[in-house]
Amino acid sequence: MESHETERLTSVQLAAMRRSLSNGRGALTRRSLLRASGMGALALGGISTLGACGIPPAGRTGGSAASDDHSAKEKEVHFSNWTEYMDVSEDEKSRPTLQAFTKRTGIRVKYTEDINDNVEFFGKIKPQLAAGQNTGRDLICVTDWLAARIIRLGWAQKLDHANLPHAFANVSSQFRTPDWDPGRAYSFPWSGIPAIIAYNVKATGGRKVDSVTQLLDDPKLKGRVSFLSEMRDTIGLTLLDQGKDPGKFTDADFDGAIGRLQKAVDKKQIRRFTGNDYTADLSKGDIAACVAWAGDIIQLQADNPDIKFAIPAAGYITSTDNLLVPAQARHKTNAEKLIDYYYEPPVAAQLAAYINYVCPVDGVRDELAGIDASMASNTLILPDKEMASKSHSFRSLSTKEETAYEEKFAKLIGA
Repeated sequence: MESHETERLTSVQLAAMRRSLSNGRGALTRRSLLRASGMGALALGGISTLGACGIPPAGRTGGSAASDDHSAKEKEVHFSNWTEYMDVSEDEKSRPTLQAFTKRTGIRVKYTEDINDNVEFFGKIKPQLAAGQNTGRDLICVTDWLAARIIRLGWAQKLDHANLPHAFANVSSQFRTPDWDPGRAYSFPWSGIPAIIAYNVKATGGRKVDSVTQLLDDPKLKGRVSFLSEMRDTIGLTLLDQGKDPGKFTDADFDGAIGRLQKAVDKKQIRRFTGNDYTADLSKGDIAACVAWAGDIIQLQADNPDIKFAIPAAGYITSTDNLLVPAQARHKTNAEKLIDYYYEPPVAAQLAAYINYVCPVDGVRDELAGIDASMASNTLILPDKEMASKSHSFRSLSTKEETAYEEKFAKLIGA
């Protein structure tokens, strides 16, 4: 058997995970804010487990990813997802879209909210995947960096696009070709998670803030600016502001972004690097402008009309949560039918109206307007063509890059 180097988590990577848990998106509930797109959204239990034994080797150690499909005889599908990431009825006793799927297809959905963070969940299913065994799940939803790892390890089944006509046709162009799954051969996005610029118009004296350059250089904002403690979001936006592509950057580009931010730290332009705790300061005006997660802003604006957002002309960073069929899943075709169902515009609109994340499905605007007109016009939920064209993803990192970059970023933010 071919041997592979084990991808162990370094002390620097573990520190980055703990940062996310203590004040980043990993510390938040699904409905309140967003989770980490990179090394965040991790539980301490998962950290200690993976720190001790290492991430699995970069190659499959079990059997073939494919398995016998029992979908035709067993009308069921087992779906693992994050908490509060699915629509529920007003009495909170049912899940309307899942019920409608079962009524239409006869396929019963065993829906489980057993994903609390990426690494903890990966630690839960890893032994079975490594042994070439069925995890008991036909469909899972994980953040892009983990989806990339599962695919690379050979632990996801290649999807049959013949069973996914709506998904293949309707997936938004900005989500169609991630570098870790070109053409969406193994995955389809459940939602998008943007990092943008937000500001308190009262605190800025009525001035708009719409670029990283303003955040870093505007003397009127000195000491009232914050950036995120998530590396991919902060570095990604800074790279864009410097004319670099976050999907193709070099080590020198990364170092240039670090240096740009370090200058702002040294001159005390940046007040601090934060997790979700920037929201209270932004609402009060103690922070005048910041890098923010879009989900926060939708909620803050409901209570404070002074909160505004801007999409930098240079672009913004978007990560995704993604649906995959694990190796050895027993009901692959049924899982594909469920994925495809959520790419039908009426269904996608119903889901988007509940979870308020970026909808990755084209053609839902009119459907969503029939549910809530304000949501249909909110570009943080349904990006228009101009906004979608400015979306960028942070490229996949090797283990060596992850270690080096996290170490430099931790030094920058004083972690």
